Amino acid sequence: MSDPARSDEGFLAELAALRSELAAACEREAVKDGRIDALLVQVGELTAQVQALVLRLSKDSSTSSKPPSSDGPGRRPRGGSSRTKSGRKPGKQPGDSGTTLRQVEVPDHRITIPAPALCQGCAAPLVEVPVAAVRCRQVFDLPEPAPLEVTEYAAEVKCCPGCGFRAIGAFPAGIESPAQYGPEVTAKVADAILGHHIPVYRSTLLVMELCGVRVSTGFAAGLRGRAARLLEEAFLPAVRALITLAPVVHADETFTRTAGQTRFLHVAATEHLTLMHTGDRTKAAIDAGGVLPHLSGVLVRDGYAGYTHLDTVLHAWCGAHLLRDLRGIHEADTEGQLWARAMADTLLEANRLAVAARAAGRDSLTADELDAVHRLYNGALARSRSDNRHLKTELANHARTLARRFEDHRDVILRFTTDLAVPFTNNQAERDIRPAKVQQRSSGGCWRTLQGLADFAIVQSYLTTAGKWGIGRYDALKRLFTTGAWIPHALTPDAATA
Repeated sequence: MSDPARSDEGFLAELAALRSELAAACEREAVKDGRIDALLVQVGELTAQVQALVLRLSKDSSTSSKPPSSDGPGRRPRGGSSRTKSGRKPGKQPGDSGTTLRQVEVPDHRITIPAPALCQGCAAPLVEVPVAAVRCRQVFDLPEPAPLEVTEYAAEVKCCPGCGFRAIGAFPAGIESPAQYGPEVTAKVADAILGHHIPVYRSTLLVMELCGVRVSTGFAAGLRGRAARLLEEAFLPAVRALITLAPVVHADETFTRTAGQTRFLHVAATEHLTLMHTGDRTKAAIDAGGVLPHLSGVLVRDGYAGYTHLDTVLHAWCGAHLLRDLRGIHEADTEGQLWARAMADTLLEANRLAVAARAAGRDSLTADELDAVHRLYNGALARSRSDNRHLKTELANHARTLARRFEDHRDVILRFTTDLAVPFTNNQAERDIRPAKVQQRSSGGCWRTLQGLADFAIVQSYLTTAGKWGIGRYDALKRLFTTGAWIPHALTPDAATA
């Protein structure tokens, strides 16, 4: 028989060994848990850093308010366009009249091409055979440029035999120099420089090649200043007074490089009027245009705080800017920032309802439609709070800031749903101010003088406004240099003819 005492001692020793092994295992597990916790913290920190980097690096013209020119060459915006496919095929649409070149009934010149004298089939003579039919092909072309015509105005001078006063015949308006170019040449050169933003020297080459007229670069360079001086007296005050009466006005600003510093170009615009001026980005510079402080309707703009001092108008924020901001937040964390997608969908649905209401000829959305929009809006705001609760990352801070803007400025953001005369975007102002970027690129990236930028703002206001009324750049400039500036006398062409 075995000794019970030895059996107990062996059991106790084995138990002690097991306890020691268990303690060591628990210690290893504790160390492992500590490492896991540390790794989880590190993963969280790295995730926040990645989100912050994605938020910064993904900012382009489709996910922020950065201009398209900042995207760089060959780089397509990550977000793409917010436009949806229309379902139409490219090219001419069914039912469209088209612009195909067609033959005219009475051509300017006619060249008869005789038929062959012998039949090409059997060599029979065809001279006495009557003409059975005529096949016509017409060529549309321009004649060779005519040489310059020189017209001399000879003003007679007579001396009064009584007092000796010299009486001189009056020259026609605009005839001011011993030798000068007429309105046709002036308008053609001005159209190239002012209307199409072609550099001065290249514009002189273009006019010479197309019209056979060589003008000096000094003459061409001075046209913008000449045009601006002609527009200051009557055109600018007239347009300024009209825009202040408009029920809805769009405003925007863009930076330029001028005389070695950053200057801003400001625009106030309606569907048929445009007025630009220069300055910095302060409230005083915004007011210097003489339009926005006198408005009493609705001002459509982006979220820049420089416009908040304008308290005589109702403000409306551009929906396109808001969609880009929401896209930037959502793409930085598609699973954790679902509220941004929900809010973007809310804005798009509200715009769809507004567009449908305008198409139906209605003046407002129905109460049910407004309630549906606000329910979706409230749901997106509630989701923003849950998505970012207790988070302290850079992305969460940006998301909370954007969500707070949507919460604090609900009426401004949804103005287009309560007043269907207000559009969803500020595209009108952005389109009108875009030529500044075209001109800046063609001018080596900058303006040399502040006066040059101011002259550009005046002339571009004139050309853009004239274009909105169906007047071409060339015709507007020819009129400017001949009889004086064309001036609108109403807010819209329909009102002017009423």
